[in-house]
Amino acid sequence: MATEDSPALGPEHRPDRADVDDVPGIEYMDNTFVTLFWRRQLLTDAELRLEERGFRVVRLAAGEWTRERDMHRDVAAALRFPDYYGHNLDALNDCLGDVACHGPYDDSPEGTGLVLSLTDYDRFTAACPEAAQTVLDIAAGQARRAAVLRRRFFCLVHSDDPDIRFEPVGAMPVLWNRDEWADARRR
Repeated sequence: MATEDSPALGPEHRPDRADVDDVPGIEYMDNTFVTLFWRRQLLTDAELRLEERGFRVVRLAAGEWTRERDMHRDVAAALRFPDYYGHNLDALNDCLGDVACHGPYDDSPEGTGLVLSLTDYDRFTAACPEAAQTVLDIAAGQARRAAVLRRRFFCLVHSDDPDIRFEPVGAMPVLWNRDEWADARRR
């Protein structure tokens, strides 16, 4: 059985950590495809850095969603879903998969990707907890599919609640960003 130190996987076949760190957006895809932010300025800074690297950042004000249909309306408009979009979670999964994995609605330059940035997500979570969890799960699942196809897609989620937690999504945990990882850094 080959191990990292075995000749079958010698140093010439392993990416150098510096090379991996140069991959645009890797800090938001390393351990999860859904990253939480408490400080709005950190989210804004991340969005700007990603845009400078060529990502298309789609910003959505989730705090305005008091019903699931509000989310469907805004996501469909922002991502330019087709007119036949069904405005339900199954349809969201299908159309988000098209956007993330095949890109017919994505205008980001080749080699970068798409970022979905959701602000005040804690309000949507309070209003529609099951839908809010499912939306993140769908995003994470489609992001993983996109990565397999060598496309970049991930989700940045802002919350005014520094203690917000979500169940794992896309079989991965929802984690805080590196600057706010420790609970004390969100106080």
